[in-house]
Amino acid sequence: MIAQLSGTVASVGVDSIVVVVSGVGFDVKVVPTYAQQVRVGDELTVATSLIVREDSLTLMGFETADQRDVFTILQTVSGIGPRIALGALGVLSPDDLRRAVRDHDLSTLGKIPGVGKKSAQRMVLELGEKLGQPAHLGKVGTGATVAMGAVEEDVVAALVSMGWKQSQAQAAIDTLGGQGLGASDLLRAALLKLGGSRG
Repeated sequence: MIAQLSGTVASVGVDSIVVVVSGVGFDVKVVPTYAQQVRVGDELTVATSLIVREDSLTLMGFETADQRDVFTILQTVSGIGPRIALGALGVLSPDDLRRAVRDHDLSTLGKIPGVGKKSAQRMVLELGEKLGQPAHLGKVGTGATVAMGAVEEDVVAALVSMGWKQSQAQAAIDTLGGQGLGASDLLRAALLKLGGSRG
């Protein structure tokens, strides 16, 4: 399976990007929100999942390995295929999905294109604990917990997948917090801050 691509962005569409790796261009299907963050000429690493059909091979791309893993798990639900699974990650972060399943939040799951009430109920029933618990919970002064923003948690996961320690990635993002950067810009800033200090 093609699990990851590292290369240069050659073109960007509404819901796809072409990544050139060693002279070969890979057409990668992505969610529109990710495509909007990418620019031609960007150097990036994208987590991927290859969908094999009788008449086609489709490469799905994700900002993080966590998104790719959630995409794969979502397809274990009856009636949920690659299109709906990718659409789910276009409107909800992995941790949003985990919370919705954990809390039986059918309203949130119903925001996914192609998912109605019955499909949402199946997701809750069939996913159970498969997605795991929401990650990156940090303490605040009152002793309550708040979730790190979806952008920040995705960038931390991307840095970890690129070889940095969780603590290093978290520290870099913490120092850059509050700047309102998008995922791509935040990742670039974090990489500049981390330099070559891979653990």
